[in-house]
Amino acid sequence: MENKTDFIFGIRSVIEAIRSGKEIDKILISKGLTGELVQEMLAGLKEANIPLQYVPIEKLNRITRKNHQGVIAFIAAVTYHQLDTLIPGLFEQGKVPFLLLLDGLTDVRNIGAIARTAECAGVDAIIIPEKGSAQINADAVKTSAGALHFIPVCRVKGMVNTIKYLKDCGLKIISATEKASDIYFHCNLKEPLALVLGAEDTGVDPDLVRLSDEHIRIPIQGHIESLNVSAAASVLIYEVVKQRMGE
Repeated sequence: MENKTDFIFGIRSVIEAIRSGKEIDKILISKGLTGELVQEMLAGLKEANIPLQYVPIEKLNRITRKNHQGVIAFIAAVTYHQLDTLIPGLFEQGKVPFLLLLDGLTDVRNIGAIARTAECAGVDAIIIPEKGSAQINADAVKTSAGALHFIPVCRVKGMVNTIKYLKDCGLKIISATEKASDIYFHCNLKEPLALVLGAEDTGVDPDLVRLSDEHIRIPIQGHIESLNVSAAASVLIYEVVKQRMGE
């Protein structure tokens, strides 16, 4: 069961939350729910680009026993940024953009740990998908030691289109994959770039690997075949820092 403070419920309450611009992570709606207010709410969700999911009424009842009217909205733990305004702003500031794309990570603690390293290293933004990965919640923020309140986070509909957009903006896309032939410190990381890190069990999605300009790996010398994704992120992020500092 979710923490009470993480959600609001009731059709009118959710409509007002949308109108007020409250950051909403996602909304659960009971299957078959109809009515004028429901249609008004759905229109608001579409306009605000808020993800929704239709679920059995039993799932909503497990979250709260109060009169939820078939609707529960989970409040976002962070304020999400728009990628299409963030990227031009970075270039206008004279920065060499460095972004992280987290593809399919399912452990919020990994997301939090990566965000902590990223903020310390001066990463410009973290990009996560709307679906198919853990969403940022209070546990992620806690694990990040509050870093998720400082580093911009962008939530996107599709990673494929996002990578295409970033490439059009002049960023080099680099996927971290154990199948790569190039060792990470042989790669030029001084250019504008987006580093793609994949799911804990399956790695970066093959479609994203194919779209990437380069593929890098961390050499493994011991018996265990791979690093935890947050540990791998630390190694790669600070290689970017090292190269850009001229060391």
